[in-house]
Amino acid sequence: MLVSACLLGVDCKYNGKNNLDNHIVNMAKKGLVIPVCPEQLGGLTTPRPKAEILKGNGGCVIDGKAKVIRKNGEDVTKHFISGANQVLKIAQIMSIKKAVLKSKSPSCGVCEIYDGSFCGKLINGNGVTAELLKRNGISVFDENSFKKAIEVNQEG
Repeated sequence: MLVSACLLGVDCKYNGKNNLDNHIVNMAKKGLVIPVCPEQLGGLTTPRPKAEILKGNGGCVIDGKAKVIRKNGEDVTKHFISGANQVLKIAQIMSIKKAVLKSKSPSCGVCEIYDGSFCGKLINGNGVTAELLKRNGISVFDENSFKKAIEVNQEG
């Protein structure tokens, strides 16, 4: 399974920190987990300026109808697409069928992402990597939906 590296405590988040999730770490200890950071794989540094998808979602970015921009207006779309493609390549080489990605991220967000205004407003849609993985038949969860799925499996 692919997992956003930040959820495992790797300091690869835009601000140089992580999103450590002990539940995800404990789950990772039980099986093969491949940590990925699409933004780093796409050539962006850590730390780096915050970025959001402007006028769309990850699908729109992949389709060339939206861009990923930094708060200062710099277009980093090519980095996000490149990173998503590298993550997909890893998933295909390793025959990965599931991914647990960081919620709300312009790369990894599942079901909702920030709207591009840098005001904390969320919209429906996936990040670039999440969308590319889904389009290629990989089940994608954010950390919260994955925990809920695990709980349902344990109950049933």
